[in-house]
Amino acid sequence: MSRGGDMVYIPDDSDFSSFRDQCESLEGWHCRYNKAGVTVWSQGQEESCTVQKIKTRISCKDVPAETLYDVLHDTRYRKKWDSNMIETYDIGRLTVNADVGYYSWKCPSPLKNRDFVTLRSWLPLGNDYMIINYSVKHPKYPPRKDFVRAVSLQTGYLIKANGAGACVLYYLTQVDPRGSLPKWVVNRVSQFVAPKAMKKIYKAGLKYPEWKRKHDPGYKPWVYPEQNTLPSVSLDELSVQHADSLENIDETGLPEDHLSTSDHEA
Repeated sequence: MSRGGDMVYIPDDSDFSSFRDQCESLEGWHCRYNKAGVTVWSQGQEESCTVQKIKTRISCKDVPAETLYDVLHDTRYRKKWDSNMIETYDIGRLTVNADVGYYSWKCPSPLKNRDFVTLRSWLPLGNDYMIINYSVKHPKYPPRKDFVRAVSLQTGYLIKANGAGACVLYYLTQVDPRGSLPKWVVNRVSQFVAPKAMKKIYKAGLKYPEWKRKHDPGYKPWVYPEQNTLPSVSLDELSVQHADSLENIDETGLPEDHLSTSDHEA
């Protein structure tokens, strides 16, 4: 996403177009899971490589595309459905359709928890929507001792309207977890973690309209930029987060049998 350089930039139409092509193309992708309306693919790298590119797809009946778009933007609602999330908040805005945010994520025990600082950008296209991000450095949010700072090379969602009141959701991610992970973790992402995450988002979409009616229903700064009260952030304050500047930990020796039972839920 960062075009291989050190300059932080806001994605443009060509970046969104490229992301959409990756979501919709099957060339070079290997199907790893296909069950109950959820499909997971991985691309290119050997299974032993931890920086895999993963793509997932789910058909969401009875959830309009614009509802799922709201779900993925609404940080207050995320606390209700994302059980892997430890904390998330918006740091500041760059433009009407780009901001900087923080997200920390509970990894399956016994792995260490990860966190990210990312530049996020979004593009509504009539009936379809895209949200993409990549990791950046912000001077006020350096790596913390209680987390491993991971790197999103490219992560995002494509939401496509699919008839009246339904949609298809694609999630594509390439993340460097900054750790040498055991092979069972890499396999678990495609077989358990990714499908479970997609089902959670779908269920969150079904429940969102009722929740939003009771929680500031008119407040949607991602749709109405004039509602955005975040402080402005300048691109000059940010730099690209390169993985090689971060701590790299070796977790390859961690055994799978230490996983908590909740991590086995599909």
